[in-house]
Amino acid sequence: MSTPWIPHPTILRGETVDLLPLELSQFDELYTAASDPALWALIPVNCSIREKFDQAYLAAIADREAGRQYPFVVFHKPSGKLIGSTRFFEIYPADKKLEIGWTWIVQEHWGSSVNFECKLLLLDFCFDVLQTRRVQLKTKDTNIRSRTAIEKIGGVFEGVLRKDRVQDDGSSRNAAYFSILDDEWPAARRKILEQLTERRKKQGS
Repeated sequence: MSTPWIPHPTILRGETVDLLPLELSQFDELYTAASDPALWALIPVNCSIREKFDQAYLAAIADREAGRQYPFVVFHKPSGKLIGSTRFFEIYPADKKLEIGWTWIVQEHWGSSVNFECKLLLLDFCFDVLQTRRVQLKTKDTNIRSRTAIEKIGGVFEGVLRKDRVQDDGSSRNAAYFSILDDEWPAARRKILEQLTERRKKQGS
């Protein structure tokens, strides 16, 4: 089963990328994309290690079955390759809120239109289909690149939760929390569309 709030399969189709439900059959290809250690430098779990990758993504499928998460893979249509992953979690239908996270994209597409398109697909689904009132995002407090990316899509900084997670090396991670509310979404959406258009022009697409 999956959460009745997010039916399975949910597929979010975009111009350059599609967000497809995570499946076991994708693991080998997805791990090839995930095997770059740089992707996990500021994330609590180092999924460039195959054992940890399998553990984390098998847990994601189990959590989808239990209604706790909904994980996606990022399918890049021009190349026909899986280039990353993202998911919904911290799902609370009664409170009309959830979190977007566990997002990573191969370095080749950093600075491209891909992240903006992924976020537009996810947030359109949240606010238009699920009718969420709050979408939460968080990152390591020292991850300036991620914090900047969240602010660029309209995320409002709410503060730092100290010692929020224990990392693979046993140290504690502080988390910077952001959110987008339903009444903030129209302005945030315009902001995303402007940047998405700009990135596509630069890419010549």
